[in-house]
Amino acid sequence: MAKKTAKATKKSTKSTTTKGKVSTGFSAEERAAMRARAKELKAEANKADLEKAALEAIAAMPGQDRAMAKRIHEIVKASAPALSAKTWYGMPAYANEDGKIVCFFQSAHKFDSRYSSFGFNDTANLDEGNMWPIYFAIKKLTPAEEKKIAALVKKAVR
Repeated sequence: MAKKTAKATKKSTKSTTTKGKVSTGFSAEERAAMRARAKELKAEANKADLEKAALEAIAAMPGQDRAMAKRIHEIVKASAPALSAKTWYGMPAYANEDGKIVCFFQSAHKFDSRYSSFGFNDTANLDEGNMWPIYFAIKKLTPAEEKKIAALVKKAVR
């Protein structure tokens, strides 16, 4: 009997998308966010380090983002003391007693965006009819925005 030999084939290291564009993979920011998430998963084993990590993430932000994140941290802690601070993809976030993220802050600087944002995950009790907002752009944090954030956080944890 004759032996069959498998043909070796070489694959290109570059993948292409439809229309012939070359994809180079994840951006540097995306890779950094993935590394941060892996670090967060390891840190979750030690709950005492979670808030420290969130505060370090805030401290590492540039100027206006840092000021907004600090103030939002204070608002969330005052509005919903049951939520615990931690990081989520390298950004400060606030989790319920099950460890699930309820709300989070995203720095404009992190992904080179024109505004920072504050958002809620599906664990937040914000349901209102068939459609409701869960993500908010923040260019400047004034007392009016602080009041809205506090009310939304309180509603989210009811």
